[in-house]
Order: sequence, then C-alpha cells, then structure tokens
Amino acid sequence: MPHYEITVEKDACDGIFACLTRDPRFVEGADGLATIDPDADPIYDCDGDVVDTAERVVATFDDDRIDEARQAAAACPTDAIAVKEVDE
Repeated sequence: MPHYEITVEKDACDGIFACLTRDPRFVEGADGLATIDPDADPIYDCDGDVVDTAERVVATFDDDRIDEARQAAAACPTDAIAVKEVDE
C-alpha cells in the first residue's frame, strides 16, 4: 500500500469544498476552510496522522485510497490540495 501525504494550503483554499464530494476524509473546519478528518469517513476505518496549523493541514496515510485523495486535489479549483507519495 502506498504511504502518502495530503497537504491543504489554507491561504489558497476558498472554502469551495469540491474536495468533500471526492473524498469523505475532507471536511469543513472551524475556520470555514477544508481540513482532513480520518474519522469522518462513514465507510472506511482508516488511520491517519493530521497536523493542522495556521498555514496548512498535512495528513499522512498508509492505505490504498491515494486515488480518492488525488481526485479531491484535482477537483480543487484553487489548487490548494497536493497529494504525494512519501517514503516510509
């Protein structure tokens, strides 16, 4: 399974939330911008490490759902989301 990182740059996010319809791990945060919550997915039980700062949200996962994350990134009209495979 791929080990990957999802980054949401908050200054680029406009709260359009096209990502939410592609990957249920994306949710609206308290600040009105997209964030990532591994527990928000009603179907899959996934573990992820999420760091949410004032500038960005960075989440790492080790599962087979990288394509869903890539679809969410591709749907973002402001290009605020990046997905990359990382070494373990």
